[in-house]
Amino acid sequence: CTVILILNFTCVKKQQIILVSSSLIFLMVLFFFGRTTSLKSETDVIVPKQAGEAVSILTTQDLITKAKQHLTIQQASYLSQLENSVVRGDVKDQQIAVYYQLAKFWGDSLHHPELRSYYLGEAAKLENSEKNLTFAARLLLDALMAEDNPARQKWMATEAKSLFEKSLTINPNNDSSKIGIGACYIFGNISDNPMEGILAVREIAAKDPDNLYAQLILGLGGVKSGQYDKAIERFLIVVRKQPYNLEAILNLAETYERVGDKTNAVKWYMAAQKMISLPEAKNELEKRIKALQ
Repeated sequence: CTVILILNFTCVKKQQIILVSSSLIFLMVLFFFGRTTSLKSETDVIVPKQAGEAVSILTTQDLITKAKQHLTIQQASYLSQLENSVVRGDVKDQQIAVYYQLAKFWGDSLHHPELRSYYLGEAAKLENSEKNLTFAARLLLDALMAEDNPARQKWMATEAKSLFEKSLTINPNNDSSKIGIGACYIFGNISDNPMEGILAVREIAAKDPDNLYAQLILGLGGVKSGQYDKAIERFLIVVRKQPYNLEAILNLAETYERVGDKTNAVKWYMAAQKMISLPEAKNELEKRIKALQ
């Protein structure tokens, strides 16, 4: 149940970012109920899809149309007003304001965080803001990691990749955005050759071993490809540098569990347990620990 949270981030130094969770509840939900992928490979690469496994194409309009089917008359009317405001608006600032309204409405009132992220991205494109582009991209990448529908994964990855790429036109030296694009290739079904994504991330990790975001993504990629020993190495790099990184610790514990190393799995689950106060999460960890002992 590999997890990655990309809601907020902390700068360690210039171009070195390790992403941390702004919501412990979301992290634990992803960890205990997220998808599990177990593919096998002999190298630090992601196994490409087999022939005949083409992922269907899902558009933004498809998502919006489906989501609208569950709206009340009042909600549909208000949403229509906002959408028409975007079409009629001939001033950039007006369009930006409406996109933010749409983002808030879809996210806060209608509980569709992926569409909230989409409209935040649309506003960021008009603003041409590196900060806002990468923020929206990371929200989509976060949602991608929690998603198990291949078509939705591909849509999220495609949208996130375009935002990361636009941010790089503003700041070509942003390694975090380059790693984000690599993650889109690795986890998003947007290419039959995910190697092109992981190579970019490996190049950054080789250049700067202390780039913990790169190490984390490579660890998650190792889990996805079934290369658990390699994943453990990457996660250990992160937790040695950041001993309170709950995301890395949980992934490390689970990966040890996958390889049958119960002693280390218990060790790291116990480390995670000490860091959280949410009763439900502590209870789930206690159950897992007892099952391994």
